[in-house]
Amino acid sequence: MSLLDHHDTILTVTDRRVPLAWWIPAHPTGPLPLVLVGHGGSGHKTSALVLDIVKRLLPAGIAVAAIDGPVHGQRREVFVDGPVVRDEFRELWSQGGNVNAMVEDWQAALNHLCLIADIDQRRVAWYGISMGTAYGLPVVAADPRIQSAVLGMWGTCRAPKDRLIADAHRITVPVLFQVKRDDAIFTAAGQRDLFDHIASSSKEFVEYDGGHVDPAGEQLDDIARFLQVQLRA
Repeated sequence: MSLLDHHDTILTVTDRRVPLAWWIPAHPTGPLPLVLVGHGGSGHKTSALVLDIVKRLLPAGIAVAAIDGPVHGQRREVFVDGPVVRDEFRELWSQGGNVNAMVEDWQAALNHLCLIADIDQRRVAWYGISMGTAYGLPVVAADPRIQSAVLGMWGTCRAPKDRLIADAHRITVPVLFQVKRDDAIFTAAGQRDLFDHIASSSKEFVEYDGGHVDPAGEQLDDIARFLQVQLRA
């Protein structure tokens, strides 16, 4: 089995199909730390953003899991990624985003992984920027098993925002919040405002060069380092 080979299944939560993919280190030596990855608004559960962090974390002994977001990946009758899905997600978000359903789906996915794999439930983290923050911030606020989070590249400048602000006030775990200086989708002020609402006493706001694209280079290095430190792996 190669590094990027994965396990997958389709969960049923209420009446929703929840496609789940996960990666387990080849030779685990005990209960595994786990990172839940929320992909971006034009991707899917095995997109480059997810695989980039899998490549960093699996050799460090950390399991990784991802589900398809609403209107993404295998939630669709016919698979499509890219701008079409991104635009459908933006329309869905403007109407409320199905946030409660995504929180339920992620909690069901985590429950499933804890049943079938030797997961250390004291060492679970979240990584999701852009759409991965739109849905991930409420997930982190809702599930006490998640003990640290990488968030960012989203802000209060995009409506609706009240749910995210309320959930940010409930987050007390360590947070790395990342933004891009040339982000054409979210304003610097809107991103900073969302960060400021996070209640954690251990949080860091970091800016990087570039636009609203997947993390790479220093930004990706910082994500991997933060997660490994938080999970002590």
